[in-house]
Amino acid sequence: MPHSFIRRTARALITSAALVSALTGCATNHFVNVTPQPVAAPRESAALVDAHVAESALEAGDTQLAISLFEKMLKADPQSMAAQLGLADAMYQSGDFARAGMLYTRVASATPDDARAQLGLARVALRQRRLDEAESRYRKLVDSHPDNPIAAEGLGATLDLQGRHAQAQEVYRAALKQHPEVEGLKADLGLSLVLSDKVRAGANLLLDVVGLPGAPMQARQNLALAYGLLGNNDAARRILVADMSADYAEDNLRFYQNIRERFVTRAGGASAQTSAVPSAAAAFSEGAK
Repeated sequence: MPHSFIRRTARALITSAALVSALTGCATNHFVNVTPQPVAAPRESAALVDAHVAESALEAGDTQLAISLFEKMLKADPQSMAAQLGLADAMYQSGDFARAGMLYTRVASATPDDARAQLGLARVALRQRRLDEAESRYRKLVDSHPDNPIAAEGLGATLDLQGRHAQAQEVYRAALKQHPEVEGLKADLGLSLVLSDKVRAGANLLLDVVGLPGAPMQARQNLALAYGLLGNNDAARRILVADMSADYAEDNLRFYQNIRERFVTRAGGASAQTSAVPSAAAAFSEGAK
C-alpha cells in the first residue's frame, strides 16, 4: 500500500477526523477563559444569562440557538468580544467559515493574545485547506499553550493532511503523554496510523477507543475505515449501522472497497492486507453486544 497514494487520498479521508476536537470528541472545541464575575446589575445579569445559555447551546450543538443569542448580544453591545467569539464559533460550527474567519480576525486584531480567536483562525485555515497557514498558527498555539490538547490535535491534523504522518504521530503521542484521557487524540493517532500504511496498528488503537463508554462517533467511523481497508466488511458494517442507515453504511463500504482495491493494485496485490485481525474483530463483536 504505497505511501504516495495514501497521501493523495488523505484529504478525502480525514476532513473531519483530525479537526479540533469538534470532530473527535473529548476535548472542547475552543479555549474558554474563566474569570471571577462581580455582582451585576439586573440588565447585566440578563446579559450574563444570555451568554451562558448561548455558550451552552454551542457546546450542545444547537447552532441556530447559539447564533440567535450571540447576535442578540452583539446587537446590544457591538464591541463585545465574548459575543463576537461566540458567534464566530457558532458560524464555524454551521460551516460558514468565511464569516467565522472575519469575526475571529476582528477579535484577534483587538486582542492578539486571545487564544480562542487564534485557535479559530487556525481552524478556519485548516478547513479552507490553507495548510501552511494552519500549521504556522497551530505551532504558535502549541508553543504558547503546551498543556492544551486542542492545539495539538489541530497541528497533527494539518500534518496528516500534508502527508507528514510520522510528524503528526509524534505530535499526538507527545500530547497523549500529558493528556492520556483525551480520546480525540487517540482517535486521530489511530487514523494517522491507518493512513501511513499501519492499518492493523491503527485498527487496534481505535478498537481501544471505541470500547470506552461515550466513545466519539468519529473514532467508530475511523475504525470502520480501517476494517474496510483490511477487507473485513462485516466488522465495518456492524460499526457503521450504529450511526447511520443501512444504505449509507453500504455506500461507505463501497467507498472503502474502492480505496482498498486501488491500494492493492498499486501495491502489486500485496497479500498482507487481505484479511483483518481476527482477535480485534472478535473483541469488537463482543464489546458491541
